[in-house]
Amino acid sequence: MGFEIEGAEARAVVTGASSGIGALYARRLAEHGWNLTLVARRTERLEDLAETLRSDYGCGVRAVTADLGQQEDIERVARHVAEDDVALLVNNAGINGYGPFPDVDPALAQQVIAVNVLAPTLLTRAALPGMLERGRGAVVNVASLLAFAGALPPEPLPYRATYAGTKGYLVTFTRTLAAELGDAPVHVQVLCPGLTATEFHLTTGAESVPGRRERVHDDGGMTAADVVTASLEGLATGEVVCVPGLTDPQAVARLEEVESELRGASRPVLASRYRT
Repeated sequence: MGFEIEGAEARAVVTGASSGIGALYARRLAEHGWNLTLVARRTERLEDLAETLRSDYGCGVRAVTADLGQQEDIERVARHVAEDDVALLVNNAGINGYGPFPDVDPALAQQVIAVNVLAPTLLTRAALPGMLERGRGAVVNVASLLAFAGALPPEPLPYRATYAGTKGYLVTFTRTLAAELGDAPVHVQVLCPGLTATEFHLTTGAESVPGRRERVHDDGGMTAADVVTASLEGLATGEVVCVPGLTDPQAVARLEEVESELRGASRPVLASRYRT
């Protein structure tokens, strides 16, 4: 059984809410009766969105300006996440830091890891105790299909070693956490979209895309609306790994079978190819 998506006066926290997938989550959740805490770096965009949602849906919306690459801001947002009325956390904030790994600024690599790994881990940790105590809740971690692209060379894919590593972390973290929670009344999902028609590719993430008007990169892709539709439908049916463009969900089961075979190599006997 999945997570009931109707808000019923509960609150959802959405990070990276100033554009793209995050903004679409905010609008869709407002339609379902959720109050919202929206988190992002761009104050003007957040306030514009908050005002629109209050006007269109009559929901309570807080706009929290925060840079989740900064420890103090992670801690500040974690306090919002731990509030008593929070029943849904969407860890959507992410930056890419694309570039050949030997050329990437170490400060940017550190920022990518902080935003994409440290923030969702600590915010999930802040959310879960209250959700478990109240007997209702869900966490969505937004990853990427690049989490599964490790052996593929760049071009046409981006130079992505750090970014793909962080998204691989989110996939493993979420799946393992789902197994740990078992039949608990809190659901976790990792959303793995492919190329999405947002402004994500317009910067590496060191700086936000400027301006109050949302833009879309030239590469196109699935609409953010369809990505969010897949996530919410998957959450309602209890899907842990949500891939919006995947036509055969058995691919996830086949992945689990291969993983089982690999784990079977945990034995005291050295494989023959390593023996001289």
